[in-house]
Amino acid sequence: MGAGAGAVDGRELSPAVVILSGVVGGISLTVGALLAVTSLAGHAAGAWVSPEPLSPGLLGAAMAGVAPALFTLGRVRVWEEARSLVLPLAIVLVGLFAVSLLNGGTLQAVHGGPLFLALFSLGWVAVLGVLALAAVVCLVAQYGRPAPPPGAAERPRVAPLPGWSKPLLAVLGSGWLGIGAGLLAFPAFWGPLVPWTVNRADAQGLGVWALALGVGVLGSLVEDDLARIRPALTAVPAVALAVAVLLAVHARSVDWTSGPGVSLLALVAGLFTTGAAGRLLLARAGAGGKAVNSG
Repeated sequence: MGAGAGAVDGRELSPAVVILSGVVGGISLTVGALLAVTSLAGHAAGAWVSPEPLSPGLLGAAMAGVAPALFTLGRVRVWEEARSLVLPLAIVLVGLFAVSLLNGGTLQAVHGGPLFLALFSLGWVAVLGVLALAAVVCLVAQYGRPAPPPGAAERPRVAPLPGWSKPLLAVLGSGWLGIGAGLLAFPAFWGPLVPWTVNRADAQGLGVWALALGVGVLGSLVEDDLARIRPALTAVPAVALAVAVLLAVHARSVDWTSGPGVSLLALVAGLFTTGAAGRLLLARAGAGGKAVNSG
């Protein structure tokens, strides 16, 4: 809080962003759980045809994993504490919509899949289109809200990132960002490097999520405050844990002895460790602050 009563240290969070996050959270939890559970049962139930159930399952695991964090944005007051999660969310919504359109020929409805999956694929594209447009509109509205006066004091960092963590975060974020950009922009080259069988749509869909994760991790370096990235710290370990479960169940489908397989293990483990360690450090910082104030 600022010096004055009711002052907000930063750009006030738009209600539209909060509403969008809640809606996306509900849809992600439902659809993500559907994709993940069907994948665990050995079925590929994605919006497009996939050669193996692992890829749509991973997309579902990421969707379900991020949902609880999206629900917490209703308690956030300023944009600076939400953007580390909202900006990657916008990347996912716009990116998956674009991937669905670019690979329209592989959609279940076009390919002649079962009736349920055909209807699901049509709903997937329609809902993603609406949410992607809503995300862009919400971001425009958010940046249109008044910024703090130029003379206002900058909000002090509550829990700065430890110095030792920054090089590790830079490597982790760059790894996810690079893989995501490669899969999205050059699926014909990067797709065969994925340690299980994927098609173009799978490669690009996974690339969107990897790109968003990279942006989120690198964004934490820009914020340099664990309190500002609290919602993202909730999302990251949940996504990593959900992805790890899918990979464990489909372990026989993954070439773990390959370089990409080992790299994937390291990146997922890095995500979980980053989120868990961040939550622990933030809790310690909060406890330390209370002790100082009470003293």
